[in-house]
Amino acid sequence: MDSKLFELDAKMEAVRVKTATFPEKITKDYQDRLDVSWIFHDHALEGVVLSYSELKAAVDTRIISDVTLIPMYEEVKNHKLAVDFIRSASISKKPPEIDLELIRKIYAMLTPDAVAKGCPYRRENPLHRLYYHEIAAPEKIGYKMRKLGEWLESAEFRSLHPIAAAARAQFKLLSAYPWTKNSGKVARLLTNYILIQHGYLPAVIHSIERQRYYEVLRHENDGLINLIIESLENSIETTARFFDEVAGLNKLRRAS
Repeated sequence: MDSKLFELDAKMEAVRVKTATFPEKITKDYQDRLDVSWIFHDHALEGVVLSYSELKAAVDTRIISDVTLIPMYEEVKNHKLAVDFIRSASISKKPPEIDLELIRKIYAMLTPDAVAKGCPYRRENPLHRLYYHEIAAPEKIGYKMRKLGEWLESAEFRSLHPIAAAARAQFKLLSAYPWTKNSGKVARLLTNYILIQHGYLPAVIHSIERQRYYEVLRHENDGLINLIIESLENSIETTARFFDEVAGLNKLRRAS
């Protein structure tokens, strides 16, 4: 596993060097495209498939004309708000601590209607849910979340490689499954907050890996970290290809 992580770190450093030479306008354009893909695949993992045009309209500032789509658009907008938050927070001079307060803040952004109620943990086992791994009984959620908070503040968490720490945090949070709605999104946003804070691209788990994702959540082993590593490798390859193509187009323009 260590060799995989070191290999990935080398690839990530090469991408950092490559993208550092481009103007902010181009890197921002790429980030916007990446975010649309990120939100698309994250919704697809939850069983909601949106078209590219629907996604663009949802994150756009234009007025939505089709009122029947507004509830879904609001979910996408809230998701984009949370993505923007973890991006800006992770690179701020004083990034938020990785703790239960941060987890609740992300949940509140995704689920604003729960804020007035104090974002309570679920009080029953959901009858229909996407993830079929073991989750905490309602009366055990508070205890599991306190243990998660203690672990996030521990020397063990700080000593882990960032990718391993991000994967373990996601697994532990989804083992508690504190909220019936958006627990999965919160867990993946937490993972990406840890990754971006340490200079990585977001790990976008693609929708085609949906069944595999459900399976790796059943057991605490290397399954989830391997999936996150593969997702990061895909993000790195996509990023490198985009900037190579931009560089090639710029070279053609200068030659013409």
